[in-house]
Amino acid sequence: MEPNLPSLNVITDYRPKMPLRVYTADHVLIGEFGQERRNVVHIQDIPPVMKNAVLAIEDYRFYEHGGVDFIGILRSGIADVLHGTKAEGASTITMQVARNFFLSREKTFTRKLYEMMLSYKIESALTKDQILELYMNQIYLGEGAYGFASAARTYFGVDLKDITLAQAAMLAGLPKAPSAYNPIANPRRAKIRQEYILKRMLDLHYISQAQYEQAINEKIHLVKAGMQFAVHAGYVTEMVRQAMYDKFKEAAYTRGFNVITTIDSKDQAAAYTAVRDGVLAYERRHGYRGPEGHIDLPGNPADQQQAIDDALADHPANGNMFAAVVLNATHSKVTAMPLSGVAVNIEGEGLRFAASALNPRLPADKRIGPGSIIRIMQDGKGQWSITQVPKVEGALVALSPSNGAIRALVGGFDYSQSKFNRVTQAWRQPGSSFKPFIFSAALEKGLGPATIINDAPLNLPPDQTGGKYWDPKDDDQPEGPMTMRVGLEKSKNLVAIRVLHYIGTKYAQDYVTSRFGFDVDKIPPYLPMALGAGDVTPMQMVNAYAVFANGGYRVNPYLISKVTDAQGNVIDLAAPTTAGDNAPRVLDPANAYIMDSMLRSVAQHGTGARSNVLKRTDLAGKTGTTNDARDGWFAGYQHTQVAVAWLGYDQPKPLGSHEFGADVALPIWIDYMRTALQGVPSYTMPMPPTVANIGGELYFADKTPGNGFLASISLGNGNGLAAGMPGSAPATPIGPNFPGGPATAPSMSGQVPNVTPGERQQILDFFKSSKP
Repeated sequence: MEPNLPSLNVITDYRPKMPLRVYTADHVLIGEFGQERRNVVHIQDIPPVMKNAVLAIEDYRFYEHGGVDFIGILRSGIADVLHGTKAEGASTITMQVARNFFLSREKTFTRKLYEMMLSYKIESALTKDQILELYMNQIYLGEGAYGFASAARTYFGVDLKDITLAQAAMLAGLPKAPSAYNPIANPRRAKIRQEYILKRMLDLHYISQAQYEQAINEKIHLVKAGMQFAVHAGYVTEMVRQAMYDKFKEAAYTRGFNVITTIDSKDQAAAYTAVRDGVLAYERRHGYRGPEGHIDLPGNPADQQQAIDDALADHPANGNMFAAVVLNATHSKVTAMPLSGVAVNIEGEGLRFAASALNPRLPADKRIGPGSIIRIMQDGKGQWSITQVPKVEGALVALSPSNGAIRALVGGFDYSQSKFNRVTQAWRQPGSSFKPFIFSAALEKGLGPATIINDAPLNLPPDQTGGKYWDPKDDDQPEGPMTMRVGLEKSKNLVAIRVLHYIGTKYAQDYVTSRFGFDVDKIPPYLPMALGAGDVTPMQMVNAYAVFANGGYRVNPYLISKVTDAQGNVIDLAAPTTAGDNAPRVLDPANAYIMDSMLRSVAQHGTGARSNVLKRTDLAGKTGTTNDARDGWFAGYQHTQVAVAWLGYDQPKPLGSHEFGADVALPIWIDYMRTALQGVPSYTMPMPPTVANIGGELYFADKTPGNGFLASISLGNGNGLAAGMPGSAPATPIGPNFPGGPATAPSMSGQVPNVTPGERQQILDFFKSSKP
């Protein structure tokens, strides 16, 4: 048999399959991909408590025998005869290494002989510590985890060096049967196995009586699938996985690549919390829908617990929201049993959201009573409350405007519930958050923050409406002539329509797509563009607002900064575009500076004024709400970070009355920025020499009052955009506050296309309920 023994190269030159690992910029592990999730650790880095737990149950004479424990074999054989079993038994750790690396698991005498001979060969080639190191890194322990370091992270969310005695004993029970003693799938059997191992450790004098009792009573906290990482970044890691697979195919999952992303762990955690809090706040405003389901509770306690376990298996945890079966319910107290098996009581404020469902006269599917399956969550003070899995979705993405490095990305409420990444995949109408791009284009046509524009009703005749007169309304009452700055602050739709009509829709389309990166086919050259009628993704929006934040440069968003192999060799390194260096300038410094000033006015005095709660004067941004309030947006920035928040339904439908961007998206943005800007000093953008400050207002230095500046457009006769629409509105170059000579309006020749009946209908639809 000896000539048939395999070479030991596979273990003497150990090169296991290593997973793809994803880290934040500050080196926090946020994801792993691969059939074998493994983290190889050297024997000196394995804590003694873990080694002793394994030796106690698998091979306590490991350091005494030569690879085969004949005393153990004799003892196992006697037990098999006495009890009539056919258990294999008596396999030393060395024999298990031989089997795991070279042999099958079939229970035959021949295979056992090969296993014993290989064990002697292994013992002659490797030290005891090397053999134990191989075993503890190679053994399969369930849930896709290979080795004890990976299992510690998978089951408990901790590094192996931080494992407790109780946790170590529970992991040590897994090699015998990973599925049977899996603490996630079979917590009761895992606990019995753990207690047996702890007793073995006590009997072998590996631990003291006090340590034994403490470990027996220690409550084991398990992590759920997708929660074994300290930072929630499912959408981020999936983007990385796709990029790595595109480049390396299946090798991406086995070669031990380490991907360092641009994500900041603190910012990512803040973004995750902000999105979830914002979505749940919306849910609370719109009421409790009722229990998720109902089961009949058996009278026998054991049968009842089994019925609860079976029912809750179909209602997995959603982040920090857990399903539970109600045991008792009154108007003042609900007792429910989650999958943990420990009943919780919900009282007082915890019942407020679902109080209406405690009415005993409600139909069974709407009423909370014994057998109801509800969703519960615990606050920071340990108090439980009833909640519900939301139907609405939210997203947030933030990046550094200086180079496009993505700092945080949350593509939805819960990655385990929906893999659809709303930051990169959702094409939505941006609403009024698109207006700044139109206003930036207008600056190049001679308009400025001080240009007077009439916020007056538009009276469209039958030839423009398709058969009847129509008086479109804005969300609030028209306020008459106002400056373009105030029009943007208050998000006046009638003002934006007049601005776009004046500069021309084709010119505006070319401007916003070539300079800010929007897709030409998604931004049609029609007047509703002024109200955000095109389609964009949040990623496009955050990159477009970065142009304002960095002074006029177009940077490219990027997520992966470095890739190394298992040996630490750098195999890929990002080369970002950087503002002021190799990034193309797409806005004149004067345009970027004036738009920054106008957007700061919005954040301080306009529809984004809620951001003043952050007590900063260097914030800028714009709210957005689309037709029928189907989407809520806030896009804004501070010089060091630009972020976009969105909230809406995947299948677009109204969010409800008074659910504007300022109400649903801006709070998410604020909660994120509160953390992201901690310790960041205030910033003032330096004024370029091409900007003039006259009377407290900003102008292009070559377009000042009386010298090319357009003082007003479309002042208010209330009869439409201009006489004879479509066409260019006549300019009023001199306003009452701007003495001086006449200004020349830019030529509009060939820039305003005919307004089609379809466009007119879009205008009517948008004015029906478009919000700031």
